Parts: sequence; structure tokens; C-alpha cells
Amino acid sequence: MRRIRINGRRQLKGLIPISGAKNAVLKLMAAALMAPGESVIHNVPHIQDVFTMVDLLKTLGVGVQFEENTLRLAVGEQIGEEAPHELVRKMRASIQVMGPLLGRLGRVRVSLPGGCAIGERPIDFHLKGFKQLGAQIREEHGYIYAEVKELRGVDIQLDYPSVGATENLMMAAALAKGTTQIRNAAREPEIIEVQNFLNQMGARIRGAGTDVIRIDGVETLHPAEHTVIPDRIEAGTYMVAGAIAGGEVTLQPVIPQHVSSLIAKLEEAGIEVSVEDDKITVYSTGSYRAVNFQSLPYPGFPTDLLPQVMAMMTLAKGTSVIRETVYTNRYKHVSELRRMGANIILADRSAVVQGVSALSGAEVVVPDLRAGAALVLAGLGAHGTTIVEDDGHLDRGYDNLVGKLQGVGAEIGFLE
Repeated sequence: MRRIRINGRRQLKGLIPISGAKNAVLKLMAAALMAPGESVIHNVPHIQDVFTMVDLLKTLGVGVQFEENTLRLAVGEQIGEEAPHELVRKMRASIQVMGPLLGRLGRVRVSLPGGCAIGERPIDFHLKGFKQLGAQIREEHGYIYAEVKELRGVDIQLDYPSVGATENLMMAAALAKGTTQIRNAAREPEIIEVQNFLNQMGARIRGAGTDVIRIDGVETLHPAEHTVIPDRIEAGTYMVAGAIAGGEVTLQPVIPQHVSSLIAKLEEAGIEVSVEDDKITVYSTGSYRAVNFQSLPYPGFPTDLLPQVMAMMTLAKGTSVIRETVYTNRYKHVSELRRMGANIILADRSAVVQGVSALSGAEVVVPDLRAGAALVLAGLGAHGTTIVEDDGHLDRGYDNLVGKLQGVGAEIGFLE
């Protein structure tokens, strides 16, 4: 258990560098399995989820070199077909090796996935799509077994625009015979990253970023080299940090379009936001008004930023209503925010947040990744000292969180 000490009410000023997108790089690492040879991925963040995926790829026989922010993945002619429980239980994104292995080998054995316990995230959409592509699937002893002689292209209608299912099915369909169309596909920027990487490998995919993706299957793929986009959730987290703490915080590099829903909400709250090319600057006095939030699939407001903006709203002038529509258990940090003096009432998937004049520092415990970020942000805005106890959740998704905040003037550090 690591403990982070934060002395709040310190204005922030300066530049925070934004790392590569966690939710893109993990999928590209999985996609590299689809072709023998060395694939290279640049702008890779140093986070625990990447290290877990590295370990998983190694168990499948992949040679891995991770120097600075570049990953070199040497994929052999022969690779393994099993993703073991001890690794998959740590990270839900491990399920993303299923599509690549099924497409390349025609068989795969994957443990049921783990990750943050933020509610039901069924993999039924993945499995239903694999079955439509021709795979036979069974579940035994906590593992999923999938096997197919030949994947065949088909029209797939997703019941929900699941990001993971869209990506997994794209990867499997890239090596299927014939044409696959995925309807009601997820539209997140990370989907476009997967399309671009696969096309660099020789796939024929178009439509990513829209709700219909067309994949014309090819017989083989080859290695590729790619630079990952900036992480929009990391950028959004630090934008909210600037709003809560006050001051002038610049994020670079970013793709402003990817955080447009957050920019609109910050401006609605009375926060000044300046956008130029690959840079966003947030100017804040630390005083702002309450606004309402609702999570939605992209391009709506991201669920992965809802805990952070809830922390912000605890200090807003007025009452905000926050509604979570994606995950059923997104509010596990609420009890910890209440320990700091927040006034929050929960009703099903909605939270009514009455802004208070001040939060007070307290000892709080991180229940999951994005909730942990929210507690750190609350500590930045609170009077006195906050101790954030974290059992590794923050390291899963933030590269050097403490160091980056120290770099803009936050009084934050690790306790021995």
C-alpha cells in the first residue's frame, strides 16, 4: 500500500506533458500478435497495465524490449494460445488477445478477465461476435475456449457500442475470409488507432470513428510501426486538477477534439480554457459554478472522467446532478469524498452534489483507478493535509502522476 501526502490549496502553474493513450497502446500490443516479426510502438506510457500486458505477451512467446517510451515486440512464427488467470485477473484489457489469437491460430484459451471492480462489464458482446464469425466457444473452470477452422465475414450488430468488443472483433475479422461489417460500433478515438495500426499491418479496414466499420479480410498481416496518440483521460484529469486547484495549467501534447465534451463543461462552469493546435491551457481562480454531467459513449462525456468532475463539483457554487449510464458501480469513491466534507446524495446511478465552501484533508483509500484520481484532485482542493492510500490502482493508468503534479507546483509526495 503506497501513501500519497497532499497539502492542498496550492495554485498550479506550468506545463504537464501528456503520455500515450493507455486504452490505445494495450490494444495495439495485442494486435501485434497477428503477424510474425518485429512491431514497434512509440509513445508508450510507463504504467502498470502496460507492464502486465508485457508479461502476458511474454507468456505467449513474444520477445519484448521496452526502452524509454518505445516497445519492440518480436513475435515468432509459433506463439502460445493461452492467457493465464494470474495475469488476466489483473487487467480486463487482457481479453483483447482473444481476437488476434483466434484470427491467427484459430484457437485461444483465455481466463475470464479482471481489472477495476466498477460494475458489470460483460464480455458477452465479444463472444457473441466471435460465434457469428464462426467460432465455437465454451466456458470451463473459469476459462473461455474458442476454436474455429476458418473465420468467415458476417454482419455483426452490437447490442451496445462496446469499445473492447468493437476492437476485438475488428482484429479477428481482419484475418477472416470475406467481409465483416460491425454496426453500432464504438466511436472512441482509440478505435481509430486500432484501425490505423491494423491497416499499417496490411489489413483492409475503414469506418472507424463512425458507427459502421467494414473489414475486408486478408490472408496474412505483417509487422508495423506506430506512434500512439496522447491519452485523453490523462489530459482531462489534469484539466480538472487545474480547475480545482486554481492557477494556469497547460497540457501538451493533446488532441483537443478528444476532450471537447470536457472543455464545454469547464467553460459552462465558468472556467477559462484556451485551445491551440496540440495544447490546452486551463485558467482558474478555483471558484466556479455547478453544472450537470452524464456519461455517454464517445463523443459524449467519458465515464472515465466522471469521478474527477464529481470531485470538482464538491467545491462548486450550487448543486450538480451527475448520472452514470455506462457502469453500475462508478461511485465507490463517494464515501471517501464524504470523509473530506463533501455533500453527496446517491440515488441509483445518479449523484446529487451540493457544493460546499471547503473540503478538509483526511485519510482516504483508493477503490479503483479513476476514483483514485478523483481523491487526489480533491486533496489538491482541500484545506490541510490529505493522505491517499493506494494499492497500485493509480499506477495502472497514470504515468508519473505525483511527479507531474509536483512539476506544476502541487505539494504532493510519497510517504515512506
